[in-house]
Amino acid sequence: MTKIKFLWATLYTLLAVGAILLATQFMDQSVDNSALNDLRAGDMRKVAIHAEPKAMITTPFLDANGVEIDLSKFKGKTVLLNFWATWCAPCRAEMPSLDALNQTLGGDDFAVVTIATGRNPVPMIEQFFESTNVKSLPMLRDPKMSLARATGVFGLPVTLVLNPQGQEIARVQGEADWNSPDAHVLLNAFIKGNM
Repeated sequence: MTKIKFLWATLYTLLAVGAILLATQFMDQSVDNSALNDLRAGDMRKVAIHAEPKAMITTPFLDANGVEIDLSKFKGKTVLLNFWATWCAPCRAEMPSLDALNQTLGGDDFAVVTIATGRNPVPMIEQFFESTNVKSLPMLRDPKMSLARATGVFGLPVTLVLNPQGQEIARVQGEADWNSPDAHVLLNAFIKGNM
């Protein structure tokens, strides 16, 4: 009986030490790609994490007033950059989760940036946001699809994860539930990892 208790105590200790090591790995500022890949679950299995960050894109796009801006405006934050369109059915399904994510995680370290790609006049975007109950997302446009082309977006929706330096570190083709617990775990790792 004592031998069995010893084995159980040893097994418990090993599991506890393993859990502590795993937890501290994700708290460290240098989270590696294999650790990030292991965090992908649910819809987040669609996330393709790049081996190396890609160069920052400086192609301009427009705000709701038609003023030209670029992604450097968000430098210093981890950014979830979503390309969508008012006519895109999967975008309609995905947008409420992006809005909820921005309300939950958005702040000094993280932002959800949605860019309507192609012909999406501001009144149509306003109507789309109203019908999908979007409250916190920016009304940004890429009417000539210049930014979309520069980032290799050829279908919608597409979502990129940008590190605080503005480099693309991951990508998802198609819709996802961005406000799910699985998404929060992965995105928090990106935010803390500073890849």
